[in-house]
Amino acid sequence: MKKIGFLSFGHWTPQASSQTRSAGDALLQSIDLAVAAEELGADGAYVRVHHFARQLAAPFPLLAAIGARTKTIEIGTAVIDMRYENPLYMAEDAGAADLIAGGRLQLGISRGSPEQVIDGYRYFGYAPAEGQTDADMARRHTEVFLDVLKGKGFAQPNPSPMFPNPPGLLRLEPHSEGLRERIWWGAATNATAEWAAKMGMNLQSSTLKIDETGKPFHVQQAEQIRLYREAWKSAGHAGTPRVSVSRSIFALVNDQDRMYFGRSGDEDKVGMLSATERAIFGRSFAAEPDKLIDQLKGDEAIAEADTLLLTVPNQLGVDYNAHVIEAILKHVAPGMGWR
Repeated sequence: MKKIGFLSFGHWTPQASSQTRSAGDALLQSIDLAVAAEELGADGAYVRVHHFARQLAAPFPLLAAIGARTKTIEIGTAVIDMRYENPLYMAEDAGAADLIAGGRLQLGISRGSPEQVIDGYRYFGYAPAEGQTDADMARRHTEVFLDVLKGKGFAQPNPSPMFPNPPGLLRLEPHSEGLRERIWWGAATNATAEWAAKMGMNLQSSTLKIDETGKPFHVQQAEQIRLYREAWKSAGHAGTPRVSVSRSIFALVNDQDRMYFGRSGDEDKVGMLSATERAIFGRSFAAEPDKLIDQLKGDEAIAEADTLLLTVPNQLGVDYNAHVIEAILKHVAPGMGWR
């Protein structure tokens, strides 16, 4: 049994060829797709967060709205860029969204990806401390965020408050019990995966990874997952952590599918993520269901993970993306032993 969800970047383009032409379209269609995915029996509705881009950005109003419109599906992010975040304000927003959703929030966070603008986090009022990098800053924000999610009091109460206070130091409100155990870290390297395990976070591994060995993408990703689990065990955490991987997978079951994805590439790609970072990008999968099942059975990282996030082409509209999800659930998941 494997959990299957979708991941939307929420792209929008003011062009006739797009069915998602504005930010409002992207937000409202994300809600509608989550509702449709729940009705189809999918396990998760996840959204990406990018700043200064025609994509989804502010996650918590959207997560809360999805939570109010759905009942059972997990709701998450993959990922929120912690360089941009005030961890205390974020803890309040996350607590509120999780309470609205009834404890279904699965919050993916990370250092984030290369940006649309130069040092965009500085426009949000954040800068690394002297001698530190933006990645160091993201991890520091994360540590504070994780700490306040525990729900322990830390703030000295005013002796003459406007409203009566409970005894002792005060915590942030609203607090959502259990949310701390549902935080995930998006890791692009083996080292950051091991750090996530040490910090007691679940692991998200996407369709991109820093190329550390030259091996095929899925092999490197599977090795990363195994190192993560070893680090979790060494840290002495209780319970079993969750691991998700993202994939672009399309079951070709009709002519429309073949028109859109019949010629999709089937090889990993390698490129420079930054001036110094060589990245490997995982292949897309597009084939008739039987062939697709055979291809996916050879993916070591999918076999290692407990959760699969299907990246969806959101600009093709809610109905078509619901069809993409349904095709995987109906024609592929049973053959993989996931349903």
